[in-house]
Amino acid sequence: MSELGNALLIVAVVAVVIVRQFSARPIGNGRRWWLVPVILAVVALRDPGILDAHHRTASAALLAVEMLIGIATGAGWAWTTRVWTEPDGVVWSKSTKASAAVWGVGIALRVGVFGLGTLLGIQQSSSALMIGLAGTLLVRSGILLWRTQSLGHAGGQAQAYGDDRFRSARKERV
Repeated sequence: MSELGNALLIVAVVAVVIVRQFSARPIGNGRRWWLVPVILAVVALRDPGILDAHHRTASAALLAVEMLIGIATGAGWAWTTRVWTEPDGVVWSKSTKASAAVWGVGIALRVGVFGLGTLLGIQQSSSALMIGLAGTLLVRSGILLWRTQSLGHAGGQAQAYGDDRFRSARKERV
């Protein structure tokens, strides 16, 4: 896929994911939560220019940093997402303001990595961003699925960092 095609795919996936996650949505049964990240990773890894031929070690290091940023962003996003069970047993999720901050920090760090690579004269492919996005989505989905399993079937709410609407049942009784 061309660089322009990769860039358009990245923008489209990010736009769809962000719009969907900042509205309350039921969480599925988790059968194919890994599919989109795997497809993104396969498309990215098929790019022969993912590593700069003249700076293999440095470009591999930047790719590893991009992956770490993606994993950290996914984990932060998952832990700042509000998760709750409705009385009918359906588990819902909605990203919070803290989730938006996690995305902002993740994007800023990615811009910094790109800037560092440019300063070092390393040719960077959009496939590195796609791999980082795949890591973000994979980790977020995995953690959210794990969090939903901790809710059980009794109905409840998992606290998200920065969720102002969460109140402990103990505090409500006092």
